[in-house]
Amino acid sequence: MSTVSTRRTAGSGEVPAHGQTPSHGHDSSAHGRFSSHGRGIQHGQREQHSQHGQPPHGSSGAAPPAYPASPHGHGGRPAPLFDPLAPVRPADGPDCDVYLTGTVFLDIIFTGLDSAPVRGTESWARGMGSSPGGIANMATALARLGLHTSLAAAFGDDMYGDYCREVLEHGEGIDLSLSHTVPGWHSPVTVSMAYEGERTMISHGHEAPPKSAATAYDPDAPECPPPAGACVASLVPGRPQEWIATAARRGSRIFADVGWDETGRWDLAALAELPDCEAFLPNAAEAMRYTGTDCPRAAAHALTSSVPLAVVTMGAEGAYAVDGRTGETASVPGIVVDALDTTGAGDVFVAGFVTGSLAGWPLAERLAFAGLTAALSVQEFGGSLSAPGWPEIAAWWRTHREEESQGCGGRYAFLDRILTACAPSAPPRRAVPTLGFRPPAG
Repeated sequence: MSTVSTRRTAGSGEVPAHGQTPSHGHDSSAHGRFSSHGRGIQHGQREQHSQHGQPPHGSSGAAPPAYPASPHGHGGRPAPLFDPLAPVRPADGPDCDVYLTGTVFLDIIFTGLDSAPVRGTESWARGMGSSPGGIANMATALARLGLHTSLAAAFGDDMYGDYCREVLEHGEGIDLSLSHTVPGWHSPVTVSMAYEGERTMISHGHEAPPKSAATAYDPDAPECPPPAGACVASLVPGRPQEWIATAARRGSRIFADVGWDETGRWDLAALAELPDCEAFLPNAAEAMRYTGTDCPRAAAHALTSSVPLAVVTMGAEGAYAVDGRTGETASVPGIVVDALDTTGAGDVFVAGFVTGSLAGWPLAERLAFAGLTAALSVQEFGGSLSAPGWPEIAAWWRTHREEESQGCGGRYAFLDRILTACAPSAPPRRAVPTLGFRPPAG
């Protein structure tokens, strides 16, 4: 559900969400609800193979550092290099900017396949990557944009779960105090194979058992949902999520997307939490089906009878937003990029829009920023680890300032105002072919 106009498109596949069934997030496919799986190996790195399809001896190379060097804040977590909410964050406001909940997957991605695997044969991929997936995609995108992000998730009681926790908490600075490890429960896993501009995914996992005293969870854990400036939710037709109404009553701004309605009913009344939402961000196909319209823009206007702000993503055509409270509208075209992998672009789009909304930017700027962050994400492999941070956004603007100012009528000129305090940094962590290397002996 992104606004990226790509020269390659990716297919999609999904497993449903935590509390129901595990959910992966969103890509920029036609249905827009499909999984934000990992996207391969570290940017600029390619695994080489012999002419006979066998991996060459010693091809793994030197072990990469566990995490890029960066300044750290409280609890050993990376300190944000840039805080977009600093000018507007109240001194007595909540510690958490954004809260979200869901299931964390381990994503294993094979890239560089020349064709789909053939039955009864073995295929060698030129690239491989691993990264946290599922709800981790959205959480990482928010955290890399400098928002104080709290994630309540179920983690597997295994090495995959430990790896995902380490990456999210210590690598990305996400607050996991509301998360829990489920005793005896293994992490859900998705294996993704990308080829011919498409992808095939195979997932396995079981619904996490609910928290209860019987499973030895901490009874003194913080309240959930916590006080937060905003919450991001994925609505499921016919499956109410009580925490959304609770968060809204406490003053959190709710931003919601939705999955493809497998029942085929497309009944807005089945989205019980929609009246509690400030913004609803479906893709064009979803919006038109829910409203019975044949035009994404008409669908956006129709949705404002149910939610104050409707944002409809339209793939290569960009995105369109309507604020039903003021009558304001905004639209942006898609950004043409050479996409390596579009999976997860929808999560990054939502994260960008939430960031601009909490910062108090005009609607047109929020929409443009969301589309830009999504476009940057598809140029990297790695699902959650493909999300851009402010240094990548600043680098794009330095490169494109002149041409974009002339060609887009200053659509992105607001970045000059925002990026004045953005510090340089080491490159962010990207997906690599292993969960981790052993430290050198001695």
